[in-house]
Amino acid sequence: MDFLFDYISVNTFWTILFTAHALLAVALLGALTHQAVALLVPPRIGSTDGFVRRFRSVSAPSYAAAVCLLWVLAFFFGGWIYAKYRIYVRIPIEQEGFYKTLGAFELKEHFSSIGLGLLPFYWYLWKNAHNKAYDSARKWLTIVLAAICWYTFLAGHIVNNVRGFGL
Repeated sequence: MDFLFDYISVNTFWTILFTAHALLAVALLGALTHQAVALLVPPRIGSTDGFVRRFRSVSAPSYAAAVCLLWVLAFFFGGWIYAKYRIYVRIPIEQEGFYKTLGAFELKEHFSSIGLGLLPFYWYLWKNAHNKAYDSARKWLTIVLAAICWYTFLAGHIVNNVRGFGL
């Protein structure tokens, strides 16, 4: 890995890694939000064409593979960044006494791990989307994952706003 730093600075490397993590998180958030809205508010027959109708009229099963892949990639990049966070971000935030912010981030870590653990069930339920017996479980698991994704996204932004970008 040291050869990489012959070409880019250490700060540039971490900025690229953080930006990749953020872009993956935004893509995941968009995919899960579209899927959850499609489940909660299915399109009505005969409704007028508009933004809300198009937003909710996506094919929910087509998002499952993307959601799984994006979650794993965002989790991996977040875990890689986490080592730097523990030293350069968490300690100064703790010294400033922002304990609620730290607690929100700690909860983010737990929720994202729980979401990662739920992915095999999510994948199985969406792989069998034709099975009506799984409709309720599929709907609520998707909503839970979307809620986790929104919470982790917002908690990450709060920590970034408290400490700043660029570690």
